[in-house]
Amino acid sequence: MAAKTIIKNIKKARHPENNTTKLAGDSSNGEVLIADDVVAMIAALAAGETDGVSNVGNTYTSELMSKVGVHDKTKGVKVVIGDNTVKISLAISIKAGCSVPTTSQQVQKKVKNSVENMTGMTVKCVNVRVVDVEV
Repeated sequence: MAAKTIIKNIKKARHPENNTTKLAGDSSNGEVLIADDVVAMIAALAAGETDGVSNVGNTYTSELMSKVGVHDKTKGVKVVIGDNTVKISLAISIKAGCSVPTTSQQVQKKVKNSVENMTGMTVKCVNVRVVDVEV
């Protein structure tokens, strides 16, 4: 029964036509909506700024898409938003010689802090998948 209530509340908070979510806070001046893609972009930028990360997203797909002129900064980043919380999954490439566990943990911390600071949402988890080592 609790799951139905949670789903009902999530549906109320989401803006269906734009994949946006209403941010919690004072709504006396109006509501604030954030697109899922914006949250994904924040996560991708934070991961990309982490030492040891050479690329965010699946490198093969990103290369093919960039050759035809499509540059999607959120490729390889998936966000699931519900009830003012967010779960993030992202794929990264690590520079050769860098520690996979250490770099991945730094990505998790940096992404979590960036998303929470910029959106006010609580990040439940940041799942990191290492897809490549760049030489």
